[in-house]
Amino acid sequence: MNYRLFKNVQVAEVGLGTWQLGSTDWGNVGEEEAMQILQTYVDAGGNFIDTADVYGMGVSEKLIGKFLKTQTKPIYVATKLGRRSDAPNGWPQNFTYDLMRKQVEDSLQHLRQSHLFLEQLHCIPTEEMRAGKVFKYLAHLKDEGLILNWGASVETSEEALLCLEQDGLASLQIIFNLFRQHVADEIFEKAKAKGVAIIVRVPLASGLLSGKFDENTQFEEKDHRNFNADGQAFNAGETFSGIEFKQGVKLSKEIKNLMPDEQLAQWAIRWILDHPEVTTVIPGASKVSQVKSNVEASALPPLSKEIHQQLRKLYDEEIFGSIRGHF
Repeated sequence: MNYRLFKNVQVAEVGLGTWQLGSTDWGNVGEEEAMQILQTYVDAGGNFIDTADVYGMGVSEKLIGKFLKTQTKPIYVATKLGRRSDAPNGWPQNFTYDLMRKQVEDSLQHLRQSHLFLEQLHCIPTEEMRAGKVFKYLAHLKDEGLILNWGASVETSEEALLCLEQDGLASLQIIFNLFRQHVADEIFEKAKAKGVAIIVRVPLASGLLSGKFDENTQFEEKDHRNFNADGQAFNAGETFSGIEFKQGVKLSKEIKNLMPDEQLAQWAIRWILDHPEVTTVIPGASKVSQVKSNVEASALPPLSKEIHQQLRKLYDEEIFGSIRGHF
């Protein structure tokens, strides 16, 4: 495992996303398997885990909290707030200071921690970011010692640029992959200039870039790749990066043909890591085998300049115009 600098600590360049461990939007992952996933990741040298309070309404955080109590080496956990629907006025009225503080306190309890390494806004409405109060609240929570760093997970480059105007922003979490290449053009240099870490989510486009799906692949009823395939429940970009599924299968095959070998998932992650502005990429996993595959991307050599050029040509000519959802 290779590491990159996040503020003043070294974090694994391949992190672990844990939406799957909430057992709500990806099918069920039992506690024993969740613990094996977490342990496999750490045994491979991983030390950066991303979660959110709404992943199973605390389930993912609680599993991670239980796991952390078995570990002796430093593990840096990032969580997120802002999408809970159980606030007095429901979503999206979650952005008073008192409610944000309560959500931080709940995450601390779930994770069994005295402070959070990183708290992130969780794809909240653009107008809330534009108003600016949420950033002041996060800064205050940091001053209180409840969080060490704060950042934002965003849907669009517009939102990313809004966040980059905020003093104290530690990180941006974005969708960036072979189906979302333009993001690098729009925000990477600006983030680097401000010393803001880039956390990449949805690196495999909800599994499309694993190369293991075909046009007839079916997903479980409660899997977001079933109920949100066309953005029926939330932003289409969070599922298959906004690409229509059957088209995505076709495009994935074209991408695979450009890669050095058959390990598309690993090379898709390697492609992301070839961008030095990226701090860490956080592929999720519902199986131990997926964790092992994902972390192996850190040991791969960079892709050649020629392959990068071919992948960008394919993106510009066949992929970009097909993206749906907010981006």
